[in-house]
Amino acid sequence: MDCDRCGEAAVMHAAYSGAHLCEKHFRHSLEKRVRRRIREDGIVPETATPEDPVTWLIGLSGGKDSVVLTQILAETFAEDPRIELLALSIHEGIEGYRDESLDAAESLTDDLGVRHETIAYAEEFGVRMDEVVEDDPEDMAACAYCGVFRRDLLSTYAEEFTADLLLTGHNLDDEAETALMNFLEGDVAQMAKHFDASLGPLDERTLTDRHVPRAKPLRDVPEKEVALYARLRDLPAHITECPHASESFRGEIQSLLYKLEEAHPGTRHSIMAGYEQLARQAARNVDRDRGYASCDTCGRPTTGDRCRRCQLLDALGA
Repeated sequence: MDCDRCGEAAVMHAAYSGAHLCEKHFRHSLEKRVRRRIREDGIVPETATPEDPVTWLIGLSGGKDSVVLTQILAETFAEDPRIELLALSIHEGIEGYRDESLDAAESLTDDLGVRHETIAYAEEFGVRMDEVVEDDPEDMAACAYCGVFRRDLLSTYAEEFTADLLLTGHNLDDEAETALMNFLEGDVAQMAKHFDASLGPLDERTLTDRHVPRAKPLRDVPEKEVALYARLRDLPAHITECPHASESFRGEIQSLLYKLEEAHPGTRHSIMAGYEQLARQAARNVDRDRGYASCDTCGRPTTGDRCRRCQLLDALGA
């Protein structure tokens, strides 16, 4: 098929919109969606000036999503003195796998001239994910441990670097999976937290005084389009699944979503359009701050006596 806009050979067909796009117009379309999301979420503060710039911390794993996000942000704000970019990578301690993705992250940030920092579970927590998988005292999937530790470090270092915003590479598939999980679990409080943490425009959120706010500029872009963009631009992305990834509830939801999208193109977009409205209402009406306290061990905000990170580290004997 040919491109709908110029007649050149198409490299992508978006079944959800019916569009056929050549490489040039596909790249333009993806970048436009990312920049529109940045505008609609209002993450560039009106108070930012060249004399008083804001710092954006990018969670850069070296995978396709975070690499594409970093590339577009760097190109978009390269000449904007109001925005300072800093990339943070986390080494979970997965032999072979993470080393290659960190090489990709280093290569990208060197090319873009973006400051890049790396931290490790071994240094921060005294554990490596390879060891956690072998021990697994809580009898959980590896991703359950890793997700808690990674989110904690991103939040901790966002504060450490006095970042004004934490940006991650979550794409449309990621967000639609989370939406379905929260809905099927009937977790209204989690919907509210999701909205406040990263879905709503900054001026509609209610927890920005408690945590460094997050943003997900790729959340309107399907995963396959992110991968295609990375390949067409020959970006140094490490596209390999984590060896510790295992079947989980999210994996089941992912399979279901693939089937629904294939049979009914546009399902992911519809899920997110409706879910965001529900999450907004939940954030306005659910009292999630009731009983909010500080962890007895580390002092970070938690809804119980101890945060999940400290509970898991105790179980691991770390």
